[in-house]
This record gives sequence, C-alpha cells and structure tokens, in this order.
Amino acid sequence: MAGKASGNVTDYLVGLPKERRSAVEAVRKVVRRHLPQGYRETVGWAGITYEVPLKRYPDTYNGKPLPYVCLAAQKNYCALYLMGIYQVPAQAAKLKAAFKAAGKKADMGKSCIRFRTPDDLPLETIGELIAGTPVDAFIARYEAGRKRRA
Repeated sequence: MAGKASGNVTDYLVGLPKERRSAVEAVRKVVRRHLPQGYRETVGWAGITYEVPLKRYPDTYNGKPLPYVCLAAQKNYCALYLMGIYQVPAQAAKLKAAFKAAGKKADMGKSCIRFRTPDDLPLETIGELIAGTPVDAFIARYEAGRKRRA
C-alpha cells in the first residue's frame, strides 16, 4: 500500500482519474455492503481503509489502527487489500477457487488483489470473505499472530 492519501473518502475519490474512480467506487459498494459493524471507513495507507479504530483496539505494534480492508488506485491498476486472507490460508484458497470458477485471472500478492475493472473480481466471494470476520475475530487473529512472532 505505497503512496499517500489524506482527507476524506469523497476527496480521495474525486481526485482519481475517471476510469479508476468508477472501478474503486463499484468495489467500495461491495465492501461497505458486507463490512461487519465496528470497522471504520477512512482514508489512509494510500487509499480508502476499513480499520479497527484505536478507540476499540489501541494495542497495535505501530500505534495506528488495524487495517482490515484497503482499496486504492495505483498508477496502472486498482488494488484491494484483504488482510483477513493474509491471516487465514483457507480464505485465500476460497478466493483463488472463486477466481478459477469464474474463469478470471487472479493477480494477487499475499493480501493484495490487483484489478482494472470490477469485472476482474469475484465480487460475491469477496463480499462473503469481508462479511465473515467480525472485529473481535480480526483482533484475536492479530493478537495470535503477534504472539507467534514474539
């Protein structure tokens, strides 16, 4: 999630080139429709971020809110970052299977899915994965990961 973004979501979207703005807005609708309660939409980490507010969980390694989902327009593509699939290999496998079943090419990193249009994505499965991790479960996975590294 390189780069910088600041301000509010509306300002971020208005500042995007038209083609990327429409792609980001379409995926944002899916994220917002499936996002469990307790996450906050904001701008940071170079895009739109859905995070656990510090008020809810202040004990992060860097003093910043825990990002759960991020959505950004990069120079040559858009990116959707799903931190939950980074934490749970079964979720990553489900996502890869959804790409294959839909006949779509998965252009992915560990938690990053690169796309040019929303049609590049298995949006139904992405929505299910986002909906499947309440804030408490996400925090528990984060804490478990920190304990393993300690």
